[in-house]
This record gives sequence, structure tokens and C-alpha cells, in this order.
Amino acid sequence: MIIRILQSGFILGVIFNLMACAALADWWLNDVTREPPYDAAAEANTLHKTLTIIDLHADPLLWERDLLTRNSRGHVDLPRLQEGNVSIQVFGVVSGVPFPLSMENNTDGYDVIGLLASMQDWPEVTHDSRMQRALYQAEKLHDRVSASEGKMQMIKNQDDLASLITAREQGKPIIGALLSLEGAHALEGNPENIDILFNAGFRMLGLVHLMDNAMAGSAHGEEQHGLTDKGRVMLQRALKLGMIIDLAHASAQTIDEVLQIVDQPVVASHGGVKATCDTVRNLEDRHIRGIAETGGVIGIGLYEYATCGKTLGDTVRAIRYAVDLVGIEHVALGSDFDGATETVVDATGLVLLTEALQMAGFSDNDIRVIMGNNALRVLRKNLL
Repeated sequence: MIIRILQSGFILGVIFNLMACAALADWWLNDVTREPPYDAAAEANTLHKTLTIIDLHADPLLWERDLLTRNSRGHVDLPRLQEGNVSIQVFGVVSGVPFPLSMENNTDGYDVIGLLASMQDWPEVTHDSRMQRALYQAEKLHDRVSASEGKMQMIKNQDDLASLITAREQGKPIIGALLSLEGAHALEGNPENIDILFNAGFRMLGLVHLMDNAMAGSAHGEEQHGLTDKGRVMLQRALKLGMIIDLAHASAQTIDEVLQIVDQPVVASHGGVKATCDTVRNLEDRHIRGIAETGGVIGIGLYEYATCGKTLGDTVRAIRYAVDLVGIEHVALGSDFDGATETVVDATGLVLLTEALQMAGFSDNDIRVIMGNNALRVLRKNLL
């Protein structure tokens, strides 16, 4: 009996230490350049309170925090989304990250998300299955929405979207939650698995993440190929289901090939533009134009790899370039909050982006469409 007690204590100690390490990684990776609280001018505060704000990408589901509680680490939770006046948050689901990790020429080697799943005591089925990791994170979001007492609402179809917008217009601070897959490697090589993910609530499909997969090539991958035959099957099925196609992280060839196929608006949910920040995953002018021609939007990030700077002025500079290139209708917000990256502010600081846009000469209507109405149009065009 004593041996069993000691063994149990040792196991619990190991689990506690692993979870503490995961929490430390969360705290260290998901930092901010500017610490809260955030103070903006009265004019910016007044406008910000009237905006419909849609953030096209954040990754809090990767971390073991309670979304319904204000946390001392990371960027996103319900109280901070409410304080930031966010109407809809797109929740990215990360199911695989290769190690060693670089921004270029990654191979699909050792997967650190399996380790993170173990460290955070996720169900054992998630340790070796990317599909199960995606489904577990989706379940986490559904659970938190159900426990939110009406403060959060899943967005799966046009009716959900309409009811949320109506509630927001009536002054109810409900947060819409939309699930997005970050990388089709979660399909584990089977395009038919898109139906499983759709049934689990996913409504945005990111084709790739940080490495090539069986469906499409990544800007960070070793081969950077385009769509595979399986990928084309998956893409057609996703389009029929009304899923929003996300080209963030995609290789140039993948983007070219998707743009030749789609007949509905697509997004690049979070990133930047090569003209102001020449990184491997930022968009060339021809791809910005191609996405705009579908009626889609470019989500500009709040982090250095997207903007080559650590200020909101750097984000605004990228926004200004894209607006001048393709028009105000095709630019949006894609923060990458909680994406294992340092952002300029957390969700409560989005008012400072409103202020920075005002200072850059954007009109109130310009700011309304950038901060949410453009993304809302894309949701209305795609969701069934």
C-alpha cells in the first residue's frame, strides 16, 4: 500500500510538473509588447464601442486556460474579448507543429503538439492523433460556450450569425465563436475526414500550417508544392459544405491553384504583406489581388513576423498598403492572439488599433469595415 501511495504521489508530481511547464510556455510565448491596461483617446473609445469587431484568428484552445475566466497570461478569454468589444472570435485549432521548427524548409518530423497534449493532460487519444487533437479542442470550445450562460454563441450557419448580430445591435455583449482548422494535416491523409470536422463545428478550413501535408503545400514546407489530388477532393467538399477557405501559411503554388478553383470569397486569416515585411509567409501583390478578386479579405496580424515591427503603427502600415492596392473592402483583422507569438496588445487593447487607424487618416467608415464588416461580409457569403 505504501509503495502504491508513493507511486501515485510520484505520478501526480510528474503530471503537475509537466502542466506547470506547459503553463510556463504559455506565459512566455504568448506575451505582449505593451502591457495592459490600455488607455486610448476619447474619440477612439467612442468609435470603438460602436464597431462590429471580428478577429479572424486566435489560438487559445491550444492552451489549458478557462476561456470563461480572466487569465493573467495569454491574450484571449471571454472577459477580455468583452472588454475589447469583439463581436466574433475565430478560434484556430492547431493539431501539429514540427520540431525542429523553422520558418522555412520544415519537414513533418517530431510533433511538439503531441508533447504539449501530454504535458497538459489531454485525453490519451490526442497524444498520437492529429484528428483527435482537433476534435478535442473543438469539444473544449463547445463546452465553454455551453457553460457561458449565453455570453458566448457558436457560429455554424447563417441563422447563428444573424441572431448574434441582432443581439449585439441590442446591446448584448455576446461573443460569437467560430471554429477554424489550422492545417489539413488533421485529416490524417483522408479528404473524407472533412465531414467529421464539419460535424464537429469547423467552418473555416486552413489548408496548411507550418509544414507541407497530404493535401497542400506550405510556405514553410520543404517542397512547397501545390494542391494534391486528395487536396482537390477535400477542397471541393469543403466548398460544398460552405466552409471558408483560409490561405494563411499556404505556398505560392497552393494559393495559385486554389484561386483558380474557388467560386466564393476566401481569406488569408492572419499574416502580412511582402511589400512592407518580406517574410516567407506574407502575401505577394498578385496573391492579394487574387484574394480580393474572389471578394475575400486579408487579415493583418499584430505580431512582428507579420509586420516587421512591434507597434500598431507597423500593422497600420501593412493595412494601408493593402487598402491602396486592392481597396478598403478587402482588409481585415487577424491578430494571431495566443499563437505562441508576442503580439503588440492583448484583446483588451484593440481600441488602440482603432486609435492608430484614426491617427493614420482612416475615416470612421473605413475603420468599421476593416475591423469587422469586411469579415462579416465573407461569413455571410460562405456560411449556409
